[in-house]
Amino acid sequence: MKAITYHRYGSFEELKLEQVALLRPKRGEVLVQVTASALNPIDCEIRSGHMQLVTGWRFPRIAGSDFAGTVVDRGPGVDQYANGDPVYGFLAPERGGALAEYLTIDTQEIARMPLNLKFEEAAGLPLAAQTVVQAFGLQHDLKGKLVFIHGASGGVGVMAVQIAKILGAEVHASCSFRNTEMVKKLGADQVVDYTQNDIRKLGAVYDVFFDVYGNMPLPKVAHQIVKNGRHLSTIPNPINFFRVFNPLKSRAAKVVVVRSRQHDLELIAQWVETGRLLPIIDRILPMAEAAAAHEYLETKRAKGKVIIRIRTLHNS
Repeated sequence: MKAITYHRYGSFEELKLEQVALLRPKRGEVLVQVTASALNPIDCEIRSGHMQLVTGWRFPRIAGSDFAGTVVDRGPGVDQYANGDPVYGFLAPERGGALAEYLTIDTQEIARMPLNLKFEEAAGLPLAAQTVVQAFGLQHDLKGKLVFIHGASGGVGVMAVQIAKILGAEVHASCSFRNTEMVKKLGADQVVDYTQNDIRKLGAVYDVFFDVYGNMPLPKVAHQIVKNGRHLSTIPNPINFFRVFNPLKSRAAKVVVVRSRQHDLELIAQWVETGRLLPIIDRILPMAEAAAAHEYLETKRAKGKVIIRIRTLHNS
């Protein structure tokens, strides 16, 4: 099968389209023929070698996490899915493997695709939307809470705005002037252009500060979070993990280490099918342009998700 691989850590230029061995599903797994895969910033971090203490030094590696595709084979003990079922989910980023014509995955890490989406649209949801679901934690009621989302126009940011509104929050958000109208249309009650405003000097105090962009850690914005409020980060570096165990002035810090969970994907599909959550796609590129897609994603200018089409369907 064809896959986007790399044989050493480095720039986007390390990504190559190559032939690799086809995997077979083990007990509890399915084989998925991938139609589309979505890129995430963490894919670039891993490819660059910034997480090699977690990802190790075994090569070649297949890039990619998010996917949507069709079940074409089942391992022993699998009766939940049938061949031909359209599914979506993501492989753990440190594992990779989604930028390929086929992948194997445990059935507890996938769900049936939202019925009203194309494969390219569905592929952009799993990691970003689940990051938000697992960051907010649905046991925490956001009804009436004031939430700030810093970096609201990227893949996770557009999900964070919408899901915070679904959960009942008043949402303030930041993005560049290029994307303010889009973020407002997604439901943000107030949008700040961070190229013209210092996020650290906003007048409001928030129940939740979600640093999606990654440059507003807890010490910089603790004064803007209520006592017993929460600071959320998607940046899995040692300093952020240290703050989880050393909260500043009773503001709780949380670093989201997301995993693909069937029940989360089912909830996300329900929101999509009822029109409450919309996938936002910046662009769709063919598999042969995966390196260029990585290069573009690293500019941090993507509006929503960058999608790689693995195979073309007439109805996709």
